[in-house]
Amino acid sequence: MNISILGAGAWGTALAMSLAERHSVMLWGRDANVMQAAQQARENAAYLPGFRFPDSLLLSSDLDAAIQHVGSDGLLIVATSLAGLRPLTTQLQAYAIPNLVWLCKGFEEKTHLLPHQIVHEILGDAIPAGALSGPSFAQEVARGLPCALAIASDSAALRERVVNVVHGPAIRIYATDDLTGVEVGGAVKNILAIATGIIDGLGLGLNARAALITRGLAEITRLGVALGGRAETFNGLAGMGDLILTCTGDLSRNRKVGLGLAEGKKLAQIVTELGHVAEGVRCAQAVRELALEHSVDMPIADAVAAVLFDGDSPRDTVKRLLSRDPRDEVA
Repeated sequence: MNISILGAGAWGTALAMSLAERHSVMLWGRDANVMQAAQQARENAAYLPGFRFPDSLLLSSDLDAAIQHVGSDGLLIVATSLAGLRPLTTQLQAYAIPNLVWLCKGFEEKTHLLPHQIVHEILGDAIPAGALSGPSFAQEVARGLPCALAIASDSAALRERVVNVVHGPAIRIYATDDLTGVEVGGAVKNILAIATGIIDGLGLGLNARAALITRGLAEITRLGVALGGRAETFNGLAGMGDLILTCTGDLSRNRKVGLGLAEGKKLAQIVTELGHVAEGVRCAQAVRELALEHSVDMPIADAVAAVLFDGDSPRDTVKRLLSRDPRDEVA
């Protein structure tokens, strides 16, 4: 099958490399100089250094060419950050898209919309579309190590297509129609990974980490159900699975943000040192406001937002969380 992946960051590149072993894949990036350098080196030195491209992988900075490569029955995968989803989807209005999948996670900062709501607002519901999400570090996928993901879509035909196309020797794909649940899980787990990084950075121990992850899952579930997701979704790959990976994995950018905050670094310095997007920072304020709007108890997510944006001390914030009366906690 012909597949085009729009967005040459680490995750888009890793998925393109994996799929190029079995399909005709074109990786598109908007920066012509970056894509030319990647083509010459056969490596994405900017975002995924050290991994050589398969010989069959095509690269382009021409959006028309990437769309044409998909044809009338191929698969278009958007691999931008959430901030890039709206502008790129707006560009896609000019094209006939047969099938659309996105990889980005989070809530849009100003509108508080989930990715599928942004896509629906711009493209309507005529195009079979869905989110591919779950626990997946780009570096491990690029190495060919196994992972499992969930495709969420209202379209049964798209779910079947993605399972058939993406499922392979190293990637297992599971299907669900709970698009809201999958996207809420993918968004909020990044905020909780920042919290876990703070716990680890302060040296509070593995017991504290386990408690935070468990209570964090309860927060994700409460918000997800309030927004229309199903509770059981959050016990699966896009909920518990992604949460565990992002909170405990050394490759987690969001966890690194928390570690930096625990060291006393300023947020701007941490983000500069990362050199990559940490979506938990971008959506923490949106989640705090959504929780307030829907009367959802999310003390951990609220505490992370307070550290990020209100100048609260990480250590004092943890003390406040621990001092909460358990009788006031929602199960």
